[in-house]
Amino acid sequence: MRIVVDTNVIASAVYFGGKPYDLLKLIMEEKVSAIASKEIVDEYEEILARLQHKFPKLSKSIPFQEIVGKLTVIKVSSDIRICRDSEDDKFISCAVDGRCIYIVSGDNDLLSLKDYDGIEIITVAQFFERL
Repeated sequence: MRIVVDTNVIASAVYFGGKPYDLLKLIMEEKVSAIASKEIVDEYEEILARLQHKFPKLSKSIPFQEIVGKLTVIKVSSDIRICRDSEDDKFISCAVDGRCIYIVSGDNDLLSLKDYDGIEIITVAQFFERL
């Protein structure tokens, strides 16, 4: 199963646990294949670094480089522009080029789309319902 995971899910998994962490564990155990682009990986890194700076007492559950090592990083050629927040378009382009079935997100700008080109845009809870 190929998925794209939005940054907010990765940040929640790394710092706050819960269902996002359960999803990250599936990725780390290679039970789910997480697809990303370089642009997405860069955003993950930036947001995680910002959280670490803002909340220095938070501890990471899994080091960033270990997460990156489990991602399938692809070169994206699609340039889809459909999201009301243009920063989210990269997740849809990546999912299309990566032949994913889900984008897992907690972002209402993405979730409001519900699907794109046969790719469902779902929450972590919905992902586990479908699993």
